[in-house]
This record gives sequence, C-alpha cells and structure tokens, in this order.
Amino acid sequence: MEYASVRLIHITCALISVSLFALRGVWQWRGVDWRRWRWLRVAPHVNDTVLLSAAVALALMSHQYPVAQSWLSAKVLALLLYIGLGGVALSPRVTRSTRLAAFAGALACVSYILWVARTRSAFLGLL
Repeated sequence: MEYASVRLIHITCALISVSLFALRGVWQWRGVDWRRWRWLRVAPHVNDTVLLSAAVALALMSHQYPVAQSWLSAKVLALLLYIGLGGVALSPRVTRSTRLAAFAGALACVSYILWVARTRSAFLGLL
C-alpha cells in the first residue's frame, strides 16, 4: 500500500475516533445510556486498532520513530494521556464534574496531537 493511502486511512480513522469519543461524551453528559448500543461499544475499539496499525505502518514506511523524533514522542505521550483522560471521562463511576474535566482534558490532548502532527514540533512551533 502506498504511503498516501495509509496516511488517508490514518487521518480518517483519527477523525472517526475523535467523533465517536465526543459523541459518547456528550451523550453521557446528557444522561443517554449509550452503552446499550453494542455497535457504540465495539466500533471505537475496531477503529482505534486500524488507526494504530496505520500509525505503525506510517512510521515504518517513513523511517520516523517516536524515540528518534521528539514530535512523534510527544504525540505518543499525548495519546496515552488522552486514553487515560478519555477513560475517566466515559466512566460512570466518577463524579459528573470529574468526568467533565477529564473530557475537556482529553479534547485538549487531541488538539495538541493535531497541532503537533501539523507542525511536527513538540513545542507547537513556539521554539
């Protein structure tokens, strides 16, 4: 598969991933029991697997690896923080205010990841 095709898959899956997270977060905030829909519990995991696979393929194709490239390291660390905050944001076992703060933090992580991807700078192009 060509680099451009894998990149398009990666970008598309990233948009789907963030959209599904935002949808679940908003529905949770509004009291909608989104967990009753099996597809909404399964689809994000399938999509995120394709997203991660495309990311690994891109790294291998371009010979750019997180340890060697500071901007990729920053994306990986922000992704781990996003996953942690996202888990808290969608958890029914934490307070509503904690979920809201985690949801906002997770979306801030996504913004950072997108900015780093565009600028290829871990410092948002400020240095």
